[in-house]
Amino acid sequence: MKKSTIITLAIVVLLALFCVGKYNGIVSKEENVDNKWAQVDNQLKRRADLIPNLVNTVKGYATHEKEAIDSVTQARAQLAGAKTPEDAAEANGELSSALSRLLVVAENYPNLKADKNFQNLMDSLEGTENRIAVARKDYNDGVTDFNQTIRKFPGNIIAGIAGAEKKKYFEVTEKEKEAPKVDFGGSN
Repeated sequence: MKKSTIITLAIVVLLALFCVGKYNGIVSKEENVDNKWAQVDNQLKRRADLIPNLVNTVKGYATHEKEAIDSVTQARAQLAGAKTPEDAAEANGELSSALSRLLVVAENYPNLKADKNFQNLMDSLEGTENRIAVARKDYNDGVTDFNQTIRKFPGNIIAGIAGAEKKKYFEVTEKEKEAPKVDFGGSN
C-alpha cells in the first residue's frame, strides 16, 4: 500500500471515530435530559397526589368556596393529562395559580389553618414545591447543555444528520408570575 493511501485511510478512520464519539455524546445528553424530565414529572405527580386530600380538607371548612376548589381540581386533571414537557409546564402554571387562589381562600378560615391535617398537607406540599424547583432547575440545566452541544460546531452537523432537535425549557408561565386575585365579596 502506498503511504498516501495509508494516510488517507487513517484520516478517514479518525474522522469516523470522531463523528461516532460526537454522536454518542449527543445521544447521552439527550437521554440525560429525558431522565431529568422524568424527575420533574415524578415531582409534579407527587404534588398532584397531595391535592385531593388538600381539596377535601378545605371543602370541610370552606364549603361555599366552590369556584376555588373546582379550579384546583380542573387544573390537576389538566396536569395529569399532559403529554409533553410544554403541556406539563402550561398545566403546572394553571395548577400553581389555582393552588395560590385556594390558599388565599384558606387564609379566611382560622380553624382550617389550625387543622393538623391541613398543616401536614401544607408542609408536604411545600416540600414538594421545593423538590419541583430543584428538578426543574436540573432539567433546564440539562436542556442548556444538550442545546449547546447540538448548536455548536461540529455538533450541529452531527445533530442535523441524526435529526436531533432543540429541547424546550420548563419555564415559568406568565400566569405563575402573577399574584392571585381573589374577591371575597367585600367592597372597597
